[in-house]
Order: sequence, then C-alpha cells, then structure tokens
Amino acid sequence: MAYIGVQPRLGNFQACDAISTSATDTFNLLVGGTAIFPQSAQHCLVSLNGVLQAPISSYTISGSTIVFASALTSADSIDFITILGDTLDLGVPSDDTVGAAQIKADLISGTTALTSAPAATDEFLVSDAGVLKRIDASLVGRGKIGQVVQTVKSDTFTSTSTTFADVTGMSVAITPSATSSKVLVMATLNVGNNTDDRWSAYRLVRGSTALSIGDTDGSRTTASAGSVRQTATGAQNLVSNMSVIYLDSPSTTSATTYKLSCKVQSGGAVLTFNRPGNASNADYVVHTASSITAIEVLA
Repeated sequence: MAYIGVQPRLGNFQACDAISTSATDTFNLLVGGTAIFPQSAQHCLVSLNGVLQAPISSYTISGSTIVFASALTSADSIDFITILGDTLDLGVPSDDTVGAAQIKADLISGTTALTSAPAATDEFLVSDAGVLKRIDASLVGRGKIGQVVQTVKSDTFTSTSTTFADVTGMSVAITPSATSSKVLVMATLNVGNNTDDRWSAYRLVRGSTALSIGDTDGSRTTASAGSVRQTATGAQNLVSNMSVIYLDSPSTTSATTYKLSCKVQSGGAVLTFNRPGNASNADYVVHTASSITAIEVLA
C-alpha cells in the first residue's frame, strides 16, 4: 500500500473512553473501563473543543491521568484522546526473517562474556549442519583437565622392610572438584638393590587401598611394579626405571593422597631408591629423581 508522506510506524493505537469535563485540570484515562498508562505526553493525540493540543505545553501525562495546563469547565469538550503506544516497537518479527546483518557483531562478546567456568546447567548454541541447536554445558569439554599436582623426589631412600611400607617423599595429595571426576596417577620410579638375585615390589596406593595390582594367586606377591637384581658384572651399579599409570575413580571431593609403598625380599637385601645398590662415591654411581603426578580429569 502506498502512502503520502512518511509511512506510519507500527503502534498500539487505543481510543480512550469518553470523558465528561468538569471544573478540574486532571482526568483519568481509561480504555474499556481499565486504566491505561501512556509512555509520555508525546504518545497521545488529544483534541479539546475541536483543536489538537500540543503535548507538554497544553497537557502532560501523570501515570494514568492527563493533566491540562489550566482547569476546564463543564462547557469544554474533550473530543478524543488516542494513545499511540510505542511507535518504535517493531513487534515480533515473522519466522525466518532475521538475518546476520540485523545482529550486532559484538552481541556475544563484552557484556555477555562468561566470567567463570560454565555450570552443568548452562547451555551453548551450536550449528549442526546449518541448524541452530542448544546443548548443555555438561556435554561439552568432557575429559578436560581440571588440575595437575606433582611431587618430585630427588633424594635417596633405602628400605629393608619385607612388608609393604611407604616410600618417604613419594606421595601427592589432590582434592577433586567433583565426585564424577577421575584422577590419572602417573608414577616414575628409579630403584636398585644391593644383593644379587633379590627382588623388590612396589604398589600404588590411595589411602590404604592398593591400586593397579595383579590378581591374587597363591603366595605370589601382588604389586603395581617389580624389579629383580640379577647376578651380573656391574649389577651393583644398576638403576631400574619403572612407571605406573592408573586412571582412578575416587568418587570424592575430599583431599585424596596417592603414594608408593615398597617391600624387599627377605635375606638381608636392601632396596635403594634413586640410586643403585652400590653406594660408592664415584661417577659411575648414578643418582636420579622419581616423581608421582595426579591429574584431575573432569567428567
């Protein structure tokens, strides 16, 4: 449809109920008997005695009332009051009519930026083959690393215990952020033995629970790792490197300690940690470092 002049903007045009004048300057504004609250005097068309009135100078709006600049009389006639509504309101766009050009480039950045890690109840919008879909944050970033803690043991340690005992300095504490988190534990150890044909065994332990050990089978020792010093020239100078890697499910948010324990075969053997069985002060006696690392893997 063609228009002469500017095309009218969308508005919510409402005609107020008829008003009987009296000796006052203030009158209630009703539509269908219900009070109406115009946004401002400029949102109203007011005709008094056949003359359109100028907003502000001739009348103002206060809540759901119109206030004229001077009191009227019963002889005056309010011809009509039309409420224009919000003339800038475009209404609800039709389906599939809003494109990229109508969206501000910085809509997502700035005021809408996340200031902390998303909660599981948060949602993200993704494009699935051109179709916009929403997904829960709990489905995003599975396997993300939450934290990493590590203990490095660089000093030496010896033990003659024939039952499993803690290796001093080979423990690490971690506090999972959720009960659904897993903890990846990685231990690297360098060990020796002072006696030929003697073995030593090592366990990864959470609290008092041994982890990553073999099945029980008769009198055989169950362990996470083991080493034997064989009879050979130079065996007294040997340092064996071993590792234990285990993905644990502690199901807790309390501080959790992972550690190594060890035992040695009976018969006078001495287990040595971070050095060979030979304790001589010579350059061929190698001193090493061992470590234990705990990594929280978020669900």
